[in-house]
Amino acid sequence: MVYVAGIIVLAFALAVEAKVGDSSLSSFCSESDECLLYNLTCKGVGYEVRRYEATKWASVEVESVFMEMAISKAFWKLFRYIMGSNEAGIKIDMAAPVIIKGPDSRSMWQSSGFTINFLLPSTYQLNQAPVPKPIDSAVSIIETPDMQVYVKSYGGWMSFISSRMQSRALRSAMDAAGASYVRGYHYDVGYNSPMKMTNRHNEVWYAVEGEPVCAV
Repeated sequence: MVYVAGIIVLAFALAVEAKVGDSSLSSFCSESDECLLYNLTCKGVGYEVRRYEATKWASVEVESVFMEMAISKAFWKLFRYIMGSNEAGIKIDMAAPVIIKGPDSRSMWQSSGFTINFLLPSTYQLNQAPVPKPIDSAVSIIETPDMQVYVKSYGGWMSFISSRMQSRALRSAMDAAGASYVRGYHYDVGYNSPMKMTNRHNEVWYAVEGEPVCAV
């Protein structure tokens, strides 16, 4: 019995350490084998606070008027990379989610910078294998730091309009709670392919500044 309990504890520790792991450990990763894992810090009114460990991504930066256009511009560069357009010539499994870093305040027709990120599988997170170098110079490999984020989840489709609405709602909830967060940009987070019509899961994130504020 002690031996079995030890195995369970070890398996849990490895899952947390991996940063990216089995999608069965997540309630909303249904279309990929691996998903970005997190530790829930606490919940507030209209949001929750999560901690993510440092994580590696394939990334493309683009200028665009709308988020949808930015995603379209970057997607095929990133897709070709994971399909073998890399110096190793190997295919890389798709993992969830896709994260888009974009600005908060801008006019309707103002072009802005967006960063679209494809999550790399756990093999590359744990340095079991070197990350294949992209052939396309527009694709880079980045590592986000260990961080805490305020998170608001929502269903339906991610779009320019939904991004503005959901990020504004999250800011209002954080402001009402007196929370401090990094301003000027947020992350739009999508877990589903365009082919999935129902039970979609999206999120908007703001990076925590200082100590997170939770429900009392």
